[in-house]
Amino acid sequence: MSFDTESRLTRTSVSEGTGFARTRFGTTGRTTVLAVRGVQSWRRLRRAATATARWIAETVTVAGWLMVVAAVLGLGIGLCLGLMEFTAAGVVALVLLVLSVPFLFSARAYQVDLRLEHDRVVAGTQVEGTLVVTNVGAAPALPGRIDVPVGDGIVDVHVPLLRHGHTHTEQVVVPTHRRGIITVGPARTVRGDPLGILKREGTWDDVHTLYIHPVTTALRSTTTGYIRDLEGSASRTVVDADFSFHAIRPYVAGDSQRQIHWKSTAKTGTLMVRQYEETRRSRMVIALAVGADEYASDDEFELAVSAAASLGIRGIRDGRDVDVVVGGEVPEFARRRIRTIRELTTITTRTLLDDLAGLDRLEHVSPLRDAASLAAESHPDVSIGFLVCGSPLTAAQLQSAALAFPADVGVIAVTCSPEAEPGFRTLGSMSVLSIGLLDDLRQLLSRAAQS
Repeated sequence: MSFDTESRLTRTSVSEGTGFARTRFGTTGRTTVLAVRGVQSWRRLRRAATATARWIAETVTVAGWLMVVAAVLGLGIGLCLGLMEFTAAGVVALVLLVLSVPFLFSARAYQVDLRLEHDRVVAGTQVEGTLVVTNVGAAPALPGRIDVPVGDGIVDVHVPLLRHGHTHTEQVVVPTHRRGIITVGPARTVRGDPLGILKREGTWDDVHTLYIHPVTTALRSTTTGYIRDLEGSASRTVVDADFSFHAIRPYVAGDSQRQIHWKSTAKTGTLMVRQYEETRRSRMVIALAVGADEYASDDEFELAVSAAASLGIRGIRDGRDVDVVVGGEVPEFARRRIRTIRELTTITTRTLLDDLAGLDRLEHVSPLRDAASLAAESHPDVSIGFLVCGSPLTAAQLQSAALAFPADVGVIAVTCSPEAEPGFRTLGSMSVLSIGLLDDLRQLLSRAAQS
């Protein structure tokens, strides 16, 4: 009996202990769940309030807030003090607010398609884009406006009333007066009432990048800067001894007997000798100044960019190895002198013009001398160098930049100033061309090649 009683007491004690533990755990769990649900509800409420506040801020314009203030104050003062004038003003403001609400409907009923004729143009030409607006909603879309950002400006396109499935096409003219890279888009629909009380906007993701290339001029091909090299590329010049075979011609007095083609001689009965295409190479380095203090005006800088582009295009088309370098940006508070350059992409003429389209004058940048020095160090096989800059650079600064190249490298400096007369002079072994117009570069280069 005592054993059974002790056992029952023990089981009861364990049971009570277990029940007490479970009760305590259940109370703690319910408290935690309630706390988590409360935090989640508060977060949802805060997100909803933030979204509502953002929607109100984006929808209600300044005129709309004035109407809200007029309605609240007019009705409040008019009804409390019995002033009919305030009551009438409040009623009118409230009616205008209510009437402007339907204009917000179907804000996303438009499908907007923006197309550009070209994505690369020359500065000064006109680019047209086509904006096609289609009503994809089930109901007619009220008149609205579409804003097309073009660079720093905005082009407004007004869309009339569109029925379901109907489209409206509008031609958009993109100004390309100056060189640069501009972004066209994304198109933004603006729906609102005629008084501008409420508005609603919708944005599309169609964005176009337009490259406005610098103006260039066609330069004549010259042999300046070519060096005979068996590892170079074959040219159209025919020589008597080289690596790339061209043709066979009759023997003339003075020809080397080593070049006699005996098989052809046996067939024709006369001595025949080999001719070759001259293999040669040329690495052209164009150093373009981009410092703000290296130009007297923006027009000088634009002329210099056009001159560098013309030289680079001519070199690429001639099959030369072309390197176009500009001074790299230097930290404003650098404790010591820093030399840095940026090499533009010269794989094709298009890549070169794309990089030149995005160039700007910089305040803190390596000067022309440092850019030329680093370019000469990076390309020890350079055979001809061009220094393109503005009028502020003196003759001593140009000579200092030219000394960065090896002594056997021909250096030509091109100073650009729209107000200067075209001219040609020499400073030691360096030729200096002064151009006022881009077309002056063609004549002066021919003169420099003959000197």
